[in-house]
Amino acid sequence: MSPLNDKKMINGTDATTGEPCHSRDVLEKRLRRKLDLRAMPMIVVMATMGSGNQYGAILSIIYVGYIVMQLPSGLLSLIPSCMVAWGGVSVLTGFYTMALVSRLFLGFVEGPFIPGAVFLLSGWYKRDELALRLSIFFNGNVLSSAFVSVLAASVVLPDMQGVLGQAAWRWLFYITGSITILVGVCAVFILPDFPHNTRWLTPEERALAVSRLEEETGLEERTTTGGLWDAVSDWKVWWLSTAFIIQTIGQSILLFFPTLVATLRYDLTNTLLVSLPPWVFATTFSLVLSRYSDKAQRRYRYYVASNVITVIGIIISMCTMNKTARYISMFLMAQCLAAPMVLWGWVNNTFAREPAKRAVAIALINGLLQIGNIIGSFIWPSNWGPTYRYSYGICIAAFGVSTAMFGVMHLHLKHLNKQIEKDERDTKDADELRYPIGFRYLV
Repeated sequence: MSPLNDKKMINGTDATTGEPCHSRDVLEKRLRRKLDLRAMPMIVVMATMGSGNQYGAILSIIYVGYIVMQLPSGLLSLIPSCMVAWGGVSVLTGFYTMALVSRLFLGFVEGPFIPGAVFLLSGWYKRDELALRLSIFFNGNVLSSAFVSVLAASVVLPDMQGVLGQAAWRWLFYITGSITILVGVCAVFILPDFPHNTRWLTPEERALAVSRLEEETGLEERTTTGGLWDAVSDWKVWWLSTAFIIQTIGQSILLFFPTLVATLRYDLTNTLLVSLPPWVFATTFSLVLSRYSDKAQRRYRYYVASNVITVIGIIISMCTMNKTARYISMFLMAQCLAAPMVLWGWVNNTFAREPAKRAVAIALINGLLQIGNIIGSFIWPSNWGPTYRYSYGICIAAFGVSTAMFGVMHLHLKHLNKQIEKDERDTKDADELRYPIGFRYLV
């Protein structure tokens, strides 16, 4: 029985501590409100301080550090410390002679952030709450692109050229890197730790934070080494990783989005500004899609919906150079970021019962998908522009393959759910069941 249900209540008071007890629903709403008002804003601000879009070798080199640092981040999460470090490295990126080296180290220090943040959120929110929160978190990266574009267009490029003898693009790194360091220091004092030891929750809230996840999935405790072995020996982790790599190649559209907007032939400042509305639309769409995914307790169909809309946008952009039509296609393509937000909720749900395994699985998948980013960095050569038909064709093929692979996982989890349901019908002793009664994988 959960710690919360073990409480002896006498006239609304815990007989053990003498503290007032509250109804489960009221207490759970209060817990979610505290998390949403304290943890989520900090996580989003940290994500907004992401590195943004770069090009060529400088773009691809960062993912080497990302790949190397994923597994350590799954075993030991040091989110605020990494944030401070990547702010410092970002400042160093402003020195041109150190650009490639600093971007490599930026991958090392920024790499642990995403898997660490995803694991942190999955340790607090239930399955029907998680996709929306992950969408809010990942939209911080979208805000990063919008933030950098607006900052560059409105402040840095017009006003900072030549200040203290430095080029404007250097000041962009100096400013964003300094803000990142400040945010990382604040995060040390604001972010929660684990449900059982977060000091700004009451004992009653800490007990509920632990018990509500245990009740939903029947958490299985494993050592870090055991979780590592469970993850690397599970074929689902490698299947999902491969599917994510291919999906990420298709989503290389997002890496080169400013280049695609530049085909509309505006000047530099206007190109940066017209990039903003598609990001706003993509953010709104992804939040709505994730919310409905949580509410319906379904993942695959909402992921497919995002991919279909993206492919429609790609086809429009392939077939015409009309400025209006291509700009509309930018909105449809930008929302492709909604797909991985739903997918990350699905990954967490699939490995929800084993926290140690889930931490390693998240790190492995996020590390390996960076291979897709590296490949995607090189499928948009300038000589394929301005139509980029070959690049678009590769993206359509990638979306088709990844959709099929995630479809296989969808069918596998549906099969497991049928087996779990059969075991519940046929087994008389609930203690003999591998899964808690009522548990089903989200599909």
